[in-house]
Amino acid sequence: MHSINANVLLLCLATLLSRAFSANFSELFQPSWAPDHIMAQGDTLQLKLDNASGCGFESKGKYLFGRVSVQIKLVQGDSAGTVTAFYMSSDGPYHDELDFEFLGNVSGEPYLVQTNVYVNGTGNREQRHTLWFDPTADFHTYSLLWNRHHIRFLIDGIPIRVFANREDIGVPYPKNQGMGIYGSVWNADDWATQGGRVKTDWTHAPFISAFQSFEVDACEYLPETDDMVGKCREGGDYWWDRPAMIGLSLHQSHQLKWVCRKHMVYDYCKDTMRFSDPPRECLG
Repeated sequence: MHSINANVLLLCLATLLSRAFSANFSELFQPSWAPDHIMAQGDTLQLKLDNASGCGFESKGKYLFGRVSVQIKLVQGDSAGTVTAFYMSSDGPYHDELDFEFLGNVSGEPYLVQTNVYVNGTGNREQRHTLWFDPTADFHTYSLLWNRHHIRFLIDGIPIRVFANREDIGVPYPKNQGMGIYGSVWNADDWATQGGRVKTDWTHAPFISAFQSFEVDACEYLPETDDMVGKCREGGDYWWDRPAMIGLSLHQSHQLKWVCRKHMVYDYCKDTMRFSDPPRECLG
């Protein structure tokens, strides 16, 4: 009986989404857990967290290189203990993953955005930034751009982080696993706000983050297709493979330096308590 109800709920949600969204959501994405906590409001997808559950969605396909973007408006008011996530990930214990995680806070305190890069199941590459705007007042665009040379984390087109391909010095780089695209909101009050010292206040629930304007411009990874890894990685016909995309422009480099100087509050490369010897990619 439970599985029948769940299937009916998924069918109803899929129907609702197909009516409410410009085609790219219903064609590219689907609920991944707690579909009863996902609500369509016009062109906006609302993800709800309460003391029963969070929720999430996932792409139907996987991708190897390209750019994915979404506009997000984060939980308003007291969001301590909550995490809203937008990320890409492959499957299995040796997965690759690229994370945007938005760490909630008590009213009046700034949100922190945490980024991370996993390669072959290993992460521990966190950076944290404050934002130069109120992410709860309006929608802003969050993007992941990923090619053979580097990974860019962008907010409204401004790079806040670049993870370069340093295989030349033995640093592993994600280039062989197709990754799905995910969004979620969930409770992480054991670590998310002030290291877990501030817990989620459920009297303020439900906590709602809103997503809209999904864009996927990436090479779809189809394992059943011969040499798909080679096609996506070595194709050369994609805009992200052009010489201009090897690195940042001068203007983008200046933007990145500004963000790091004004808004970075944590960088794993400088955490000598965690790493007595800096990770190899941090050496220059």
